[in-house]
Amino acid sequence: MSHKNHSRRSFLAQSALAGAGLFFAKDLAALTNAKPKGVLLGAITYSFRSMPGTIDDLIGYCKTCGINAIELMGDPAEAYAGNPFANTGPMRMGPPPAGGAPGQRPQMTDEQRKSFAERAQKTKEWRETVGMEKFAEIKKKFADAGVTIYAYKPNALGENNSDGEIEYAMKAAKALGATSVTVELPSKSAHSKRLGDIAAKHKVYVGYHAHLQATDTAWDEALAQSPYNSMNLDCGHYIAAGGNNTKESLLALIEAKHDRITSMHLKDRKNKANGGANVEWGKGDTPIVEILQLIKKNKYKIPISVEYEYETPAGSDAIQEVKKCIDYAKKALS
Repeated sequence: MSHKNHSRRSFLAQSALAGAGLFFAKDLAALTNAKPKGVLLGAITYSFRSMPGTIDDLIGYCKTCGINAIELMGDPAEAYAGNPFANTGPMRMGPPPAGGAPGQRPQMTDEQRKSFAERAQKTKEWRETVGMEKFAEIKKKFADAGVTIYAYKPNALGENNSDGEIEYAMKAAKALGATSVTVELPSKSAHSKRLGDIAAKHKVYVGYHAHLQATDTAWDEALAQSPYNSMNLDCGHYIAAGGNNTKESLLALIEAKHDRITSMHLKDRKNKANGGANVEWGKGDTPIVEILQLIKKNKYKIPISVEYEYETPAGSDAIQEVKKCIDYAKKALS
């Protein structure tokens, strides 16, 4: 490749990425309702996974917790829109396999695998043909309750999902009023390229979420592939990964990539040296106050999702604990 062609491609890539920042800022301009101290503070509805999770249930939880913006999980929306296989009940893990670690997924029997494959095929067919009217209704129901949907997380964006399912996810996100869909960061770069290309077609961002594989460079390849590939940064997981991941490096990462972070998960975790556990806010190593103050100070347009994952204290429930997290964040911003 000639130096001239390389320079031209570099210029085009940089222009596209700069354009992404402009699109993102414009797309989030509408998400300014009742932001505490200028910060869009919401929750991912996964936080209520231990409770019934219909659309009306979730609206009620938002009202009780004082939440006016959410990242919406896929099952409640799909159930409302008519997917017969969507789950709106509490999430329950089966027992671990014999000799397995606590929390490890149980192994499926051959019969269960067959049933799962049949359900996946029928869900695929439903997604590829469903209209968007019910998703628009969901947007209105939340809006009438004063709640904005800024991100959508359906289980339709994996390597084994069809292009039609991915297209469905983008169209549903737009109908819901969301600026992004969220998904786990793929291990294969070809898949993030595929998602980025489809996202560009629909002008919907793909926010990639990382767990303990999070590093300062973990997202770089995906971000370079498309201006519509972005970060769904989980600050708790980043800290729990340990190694070079510190409070200082996390704050520096947010500063460096703020215009490519389309949503952020906030939870408190111990760092790797301290065991990595999810804990009540203020008892871990995630610099929650510093993160919120940084976003406030620099007026970053990053929607923040409270993600409730620590063990529920005796006598409490997810609603009470999410409200505690919201109140903690508001106090940190005051």
